[in-house]
Amino acid sequence: NWQRTFVICGMMACSATGIMYLLGHQFQIQRSTLGTHSILAAHGIAAMLATLALGSVLPFHIKAGYKSKKQWHSGFSQLGFLAALIISGALLYYGPEELRDATVNTHWITGLLFFIIFMGHGVIKLRNKA
Repeated sequence: NWQRTFVICGMMACSATGIMYLLGHQFQIQRSTLGTHSILAAHGIAAMLATLALGSVLPFHIKAGYKSKKQWHSGFSQLGFLAALIISGALLYYGPEELRDATVNTHWITGLLFFIIFMGHGVIKLRNKA
């Protein structure tokens, strides 16, 4: 149960801070509050915790999901999106300046798609339990 809570909290914190920064920095909504370095730093820390949380459940959750043959599309698409987010996040920090604009767009679009699929994955799981 602690791993499930850790993953959900980690992913939600990462998504929430990412959306806050996206709104403030990219879309200029409450820029002085949402587009600050503090929000970006919180997003980076939340991303590290989310990656750690994912690593804690990866071997068991994926194996169980694969064997059960349930939610393969949402599960494996989440993995793909998370890989793209980790790579694009690293490129934002360490990548060449020429790729920055394309990387920013790739990162936030992928992040929003991941968030939608993550939420859907959880809703489907809850509906199947009921």
